[in-house]
Amino acid sequence: MLKRLSLAASLLIALGQAPAHAASLAGRADVDAYIDQISRQHGLNRDEVRATLLAADTKPSILAIFDKPSTARPWYRFRPSFVNDGLARQGAAFWAKHAELLQSASQIYGVDPAMIVAIIGMETGYGRNTGSFRVLDALATVAFDYPRRASYFQQELTEFLLLAKEERRDPTEFKGSYAGAMGWPQFMPSSFRKWAVDGDADGHRDIWGNPADVIASVAYYFQQHGWQRGGEMVVAATAPKDLADRLAQDKFNLHYTVAELRAMGVTPGGAVDEQARAVLFPLEVAPGEVEYWLGLQNFYTVTRYNKSTLYAMAAHQLADAIRQRRQPGAQ
Repeated sequence: MLKRLSLAASLLIALGQAPAHAASLAGRADVDAYIDQISRQHGLNRDEVRATLLAADTKPSILAIFDKPSTARPWYRFRPSFVNDGLARQGAAFWAKHAELLQSASQIYGVDPAMIVAIIGMETGYGRNTGSFRVLDALATVAFDYPRRASYFQQELTEFLLLAKEERRDPTEFKGSYAGAMGWPQFMPSSFRKWAVDGDADGHRDIWGNPADVIASVAYYFQQHGWQRGGEMVVAATAPKDLADRLAQDKFNLHYTVAELRAMGVTPGGAVDEQARAVLFPLEVAPGEVEYWLGLQNFYTVTRYNKSTLYAMAAHQLADAIRQRRQPGAQ
C-alpha cells in the first residue's frame, strides 16, 4: 500500500531533513525566484514549497547521464531489446492475470489490450523496473543544474509539486527514473496530471502498484492522443530511395493521405484506406538493408507516447507477439 501523509506532515518531515540535503539549493537566487513564481502562480504556500525544495538532493550522477552522448541504434539492434520471447511470455501472463481490467479499459477507451500490455512491458518490464531515484531529486537536479533542459524540467517540477499536493502524498517519497518518469507506465508529472486515471475509484491515481489505475491510464493516454478503435498500425511499402529519404525527414507528422503518397511514388504493400493519413518511415533490418513502412494513425499515436519510430514499431510487434501467446496451444 502506498504511504500517504497530510501535506503539512510531509513538509514538516522535509523541513526536518533539509540540513542534510540542502547544500546545493539553499540560498540560490534562481531557486528563490522559482519558489516566488510558482507560489504566486499556483496559490501555493511559499514556506511549504521552500521546505520541499530544501529536501531535494541534487545528483551529479543524473547530470552525467544527461551529458552522455546518445548513440542511436539501428532497428536490427533495437528490436531484440523489446521484441523477444521473455517480454512476450510475461505479457501474456500479465494479460491473463488482469484480463477483466484490460477488457474493461478496451471497452471504455477503445484501445487494443495487447498494445496496453506491450507498453507496460516495454516501459518497466510489467512494473519490475520503475526507477530508484527520488523524483524530487531527479527533477530538481535537471531543473536547476542543467541549463539546456532547465525550462522543461522546471515546468515538470512544478507539475510534480502540484500532483503531490493533489494526491496528498509526501513529495519526498515518490520514486522514478533519472528523468523523473514515474510508475509502471513511466509518466512524467505533467502526463500524470493530465492522463492518469483512478481506474478503481478508490480516490487515488496509483500508477506505481495498482494495475487498475495503470491499465486505465495507458488506455486513456492513447485515446486522448487519437487512437482509433480497431485501426491498423502499419503497412509495408516501397518507394524510390530519394523520395523515401525526403519523406523520412519528417516521420512524426501525418501530412499526407495514402492516395497522396501513392501519387508521389509510394506503393503500399497491402490493402489500406486511400484517404487514411500516413507517414513513411525506414527500418534498417540488417546492415545496409532498409525496409519502408507506412505508419497510420495508431502508429502516430504511439509516437506521442515515445517520439521514436523504432519504439512504435517495437510496440506493434511486441503486441502481436503477446497476442499470439494468448492463442490456444501457444507455447
